[in-house]
Amino acid sequence: MNERSKAKALLPGDADAFGRLLEGHRRDIVVLCYRFLGSVQDAEDAAQETALKAWRARATFRGEAGVRTWLHRIATRVCLDAIDRRSRRVLPPEVRQAADPAAPPEPPTSEIAWLEPLPDAFLLDSSSDPAARYSLRESVSLAFVAALQALPPRQRAVLLLRDVLAWRAAETAEVLGMTVSAANSALNRARSTLEASVHGVGAGYGGLSPSAPSDTAQRRLLEAYMRAWESDDVDALVATLRDEVRLAMPPSPSWYAGLSAVAELLRRWVLPMGPFRTRVTGANLQPAVVLSLHRPDGGEMPIGVHVLRVRDGRIAVIDAFMDQRIAARFSSSV
Repeated sequence: MNERSKAKALLPGDADAFGRLLEGHRRDIVVLCYRFLGSVQDAEDAAQETALKAWRARATFRGEAGVRTWLHRIATRVCLDAIDRRSRRVLPPEVRQAADPAAPPEPPTSEIAWLEPLPDAFLLDSSSDPAARYSLRESVSLAFVAALQALPPRQRAVLLLRDVLAWRAAETAEVLGMTVSAANSALNRARSTLEASVHGVGAGYGGLSPSAPSDTAQRRLLEAYMRAWESDDVDALVATLRDEVRLAMPPSPSWYAGLSAVAELLRRWVLPMGPFRTRVTGANLQPAVVLSLHRPDGGEMPIGVHVLRVRDGRIAVIDAFMDQRIAARFSSSV
């Protein structure tokens, strides 16, 4: 559909065409809202609100900027309003010191708004603007989205619009109700904060962009990781990890730093909960695994999603989202 046809679809009275048009942009809007909000559910709610606002404002669309940009404008304002109403999403290293593996992990807490992973299925139709500062893979990585949550709302918006969507300074400033100089200043501050995260300052993410191993190397590493879980083999599991590995398990605020601490946690508290079954999935365009408990009747109960960050052929970060609701999302289609 060309821009003229898209504009026609927005005219009053053509509800079916408008609905088809919005559906074609749904995943794209959810991904943008996810970057803002750090939660798939919040992002889907924001995308639905964007669709409602777009329907009410359809008569104002003139086609100058294109439908995608028009919808991004609406979604940005919706997300900024949502940020004002919600706590920012975090990962455990932001709220606790590393835990002692000799003590049991803290129980899950709902008092903290936890960052959530994004199923790769939302990214099937996504593409990167060649002028964007960040590639699609970088701009949806867990570390990048986590670092975004630490930015003030307008800095977050300016960085997403300028560096991820490759908007011009003037149109970014217009959408946010800022002067161009103020928008440029906010962008520079946001970039400086993210650069600090790249070098491991503050949040401790150790770099925003996950490495990109070859398909063969990644497949072998994942297979070894999954075999170790299913065979209750701590030594084999440790062999897949880097010495400086970090493991977090939201919604528990406990997290663990270093190979010896992670190995003791697994041996003492985690693997005895099995037997486990695993299957490959995809989250935030990073390697990921759905972890399930193997039931006596032969069935499986998905209990979590492990999102992995690989560096130099070994796993450097395991963000294990031990939430059945999240596990179920990765077991269903988008």
